Amino acid sequence: MQAILRQARASPLLRPQLASPRVFRASRLSRTLVTKRYTVEHEAVEFDDATGLGVVYITDHAQASLGDVVFVELPTVGTEVTKGDQIGAVESVKAASDIYAPVSGTIEEVNEGLADQPGLLNKSPEAQGWLCKIKLSEPAQMEKLLSEEAYKESWA
Repeated sequence: MQAILRQARASPLLRPQLASPRVFRASRLSRTLVTKRYTVEHEAVEFDDATGLGVVYITDHAQASLGDVVFVELPTVGTEVTKGDQIGAVESVKAASDIYAPVSGTIEEVNEGLADQPGLLNKSPEAQGWLCKIKLSEPAQMEKLLSEEAYKESWA
């Protein structure tokens, strides 16, 4: 019986999987690092160093503070933005709030689904409710944004 238990524990199928950082291996010689940073204005950007794209969204704290979102204004694809520029707005049943570019670059894509379903910002601000994708002109700007811990301390 003990031999069977030892064999079962040795099986790779039964070993617990450990959480790993978000590093994706495209090949043996390259890898992609995805970095997430925040602003004090409650925007966040998830930057992929392999593509140079940053996905911009509002934080869960921001959407909770706004309440039910009823309208989202997004930037135009191809627009050059500078960090801190207003790139859109969010309107809810409680308030309206401007959206600011967390980084400098070119707007490569916007989330067209928000026009018909602005409530995606409430349901899934990071995954389905992302706002736009920016091709960063200065990737070093990511280091000047807040870490998750610093962001949470900024409004706690």
